[in-house]
Amino acid sequence: MAQPLVSIIVPNYNYARYLPERMESILNQSFQDFEIILLDDSSTDNSREVIERYISNPKVSHIEINATNSGSTFRQWRKGISHANGKYIWIAEVDDLSEPDFLEKTVNALESTDDSIVAFTGSTAIDSEGKPKPYDVDNWKYWPYKQAGGMRVFDGHKYIVHSLYWNNYIYNASMTVFRKDAYEPSMLDDSIRMRNSGDWLFWIKMVAKGKVIEIYEKLNYFRIHSGSVTSRGNNNGNRLVEDFRVMKYVETHFPVGLYRRLICRGQYIKEIKRAPQYVPEEKKEILGIMHDTLGSTQNTYRIERVNRALGHIIPGLISQKKDRL
Repeated sequence: MAQPLVSIIVPNYNYARYLPERMESILNQSFQDFEIILLDDSSTDNSREVIERYISNPKVSHIEINATNSGSTFRQWRKGISHANGKYIWIAEVDDLSEPDFLEKTVNALESTDDSIVAFTGSTAIDSEGKPKPYDVDNWKYWPYKQAGGMRVFDGHKYIVHSLYWNNYIYNASMTVFRKDAYEPSMLDDSIRMRNSGDWLFWIKMVAKGKVIEIYEKLNYFRIHSGSVTSRGNNNGNRLVEDFRVMKYVETHFPVGLYRRLICRGQYIKEIKRAPQYVPEEKKEILGIMHDTLGSTQNTYRIERVNRALGHIIPGLISQKKDRL
């Protein structure tokens, strides 16, 4: 195979039921200058049987099936990237899907923008059966300048401070394409030790290398189901604990400012206090971890509540919605 422009990494673990549809959504892309790297992390279902169907496919440049489970999807990311020959990387999660023009539009955006590192689109949330979920994961309605069919380019450091510090807006790897030469294997070291927020930390490190492009079209289908890592992390509190570590990383490496820190932390305390899945003892434990990770959080909840109340009459006060680029 000649050197492709894009390397598509498909990491699989026990998702044989989704793999054929996922591969079809990749092979049917309007942009065809790509290779596929298929990885299996020692699945216990019939994934190997399904994967072997693609051995002779000319688009598949590498197949690797682990004898033992690696213990981390980010180890699989790292392995896949090590085999990649392309200028750009697309980590196409096996339980997600894409529109036929996903690659065409993300690659064109990256190729036409100097110093661009990451480009990502919007997503339609789907359930385990592929049916659309009754909510919008992008919430573009709150930002009227995010016109359908358009795109915007942002300085990476500003994007981290004003957007990614508050929330992981690059919430699904499948919606994202990035430059391989901006990547270093060490960028995944911390992520490997996480189960829920490792992707958020990785995208922060990538975006810091240059410019980030938001494409305002829903070209990705993000599967959310009860067995997903995201769902489990929300229920057991692990996601919050890892979020605190990501916040600490941003606060250590970027000029976030005290005011923004206080309001962001206050929002987390509000979420913890109001979370119905935690009993009082669990909430106390999570708040204690937050204090240990980020330093004193005393009174930040009250500050955030006052800030929110006054925000209706004082337009200049900060909030996640107002701060997002």
